[in-house]
Amino acid sequence: MMRDYKPTQAKPQPRGHWLLWFIAGLGAPLITVTIMLPNSNLPPPLEADNPVMEMKAVALQTSKPETSLTPSKEIPLYVAAPEPVPVGERTVLTIRRGDTLDQLFRRNNLSITDLAIILQQKLAKQHLRLIKPGDEIIVFHRNSEVLQLNREIDFSSALIVTRQDSNFLAEKVEYRLVSKHVEAEGMISSSLFEAGADAGISDRTIMNLAGIFAWDIDFVLDIRQGDKFRIIVEELWRDGQRVSEGEILAAEFINQGEVFRAIRYVDPNADASYYTPDGRNMRKAFLRAPVSFSRISSNFNPNRRHPVLNTLRAHKGVDYAASNGTPVMAAGDGKVIFRGTKGGYGNTVIVQHGGNITTLYAHLSKFNRQARNGNRVKQGQTIGYVGQSGLATGPHLHYEYRKNGVHLNPRTVKLPDAAPIDPSFKEDFVRTAKPLLNKLGQRPGMIAETTSITTY
Repeated sequence: MMRDYKPTQAKPQPRGHWLLWFIAGLGAPLITVTIMLPNSNLPPPLEADNPVMEMKAVALQTSKPETSLTPSKEIPLYVAAPEPVPVGERTVLTIRRGDTLDQLFRRNNLSITDLAIILQQKLAKQHLRLIKPGDEIIVFHRNSEVLQLNREIDFSSALIVTRQDSNFLAEKVEYRLVSKHVEAEGMISSSLFEAGADAGISDRTIMNLAGIFAWDIDFVLDIRQGDKFRIIVEELWRDGQRVSEGEILAAEFINQGEVFRAIRYVDPNADASYYTPDGRNMRKAFLRAPVSFSRISSNFNPNRRHPVLNTLRAHKGVDYAASNGTPVMAAGDGKVIFRGTKGGYGNTVIVQHGGNITTLYAHLSKFNRQARNGNRVKQGQTIGYVGQSGLATGPHLHYEYRKNGVHLNPRTVKLPDAAPIDPSFKEDFVRTAKPLLNKLGQRPGMIAETTSITTY
């Protein structure tokens, strides 16, 4: 331990001992050198107080699997070296309803001046401007002085703000993710959602599965007990924990004995879509049903008795019973040619499509503001919400499909196909599809694991 002592004068040594000191001081190193010379080809021992060698040891242990004993010379040491742990006290700021960053800093006795300097950084301001209940911001500090601020942006990246003297450096850091492909299967006994839950699949993935086959299968009426499905879905993992359930890569649905298969393909233009094994687009030009997971309360029937007027009046569409406010989607790409009130139809939207086809959506509670007269809409875009305006006994959507002015049954009409895969991409698609189709025939369980990635 260093102390503020004055140096003392060295005592003179007796002259008779100078030779002994010379031998002791010079002889020992000479002996050491003599001992080491025969082994000069060996590497120096790994010493605990050698920081460079410590780092190399970490790199060898973490950059290769445990079964590998040969280190790779191509791996930079800094890749596997442990990240420096921020110094100072650690405080987690958990956002509650009505909180602001200013309030959080004051509540935790953190420097408001530091917060103002941090928010001058463009990147920090971008990712700290909007906070919502449940978000967490981690601050390392010394007393009130902020040393580092961390905020997770999403499952693949985080904002790191670090003090540099009187200023701060803001950086966006990408996490290292691992992609795993998992296969699952299910059989329907009561509902698609229950079958999905039994198979360990989230509701989001079940909705995506239904969306893939929505043009071929009416998930309101066509589903039967004993129908089966199998999917290959991507999962993203970070630090040994699953952080996201990604896209369905391949799927098979057996409906009343008929087999439907779909493969997800991202073309060189980064456009993603689902195709049949032979390259036909799973999409059709029109959705089979414009409301998700509702029940049909009245089918297409030219001789139906009207429930309000109690007279024989042809029912020229399909009624989908659903809760008030359920989103109603455009069945296909087109242009809104009518939006307003239309007699017994109540609030109505009519969309003009190619091929002289129109679709009508009636009894809406309200319209989507983007679905105005003259506006173009895309397939699946919300154009209104289920209601019971006009002559309706309860909340439902009345949906009509007309071609050349003639009403056709929306549930049975043959829907035109969307464009197939670009012929120039066909070879690449086949390479992508082949291993996935092979996996669909194997038993469930983890089937593949890719290497770590830094972006997604």
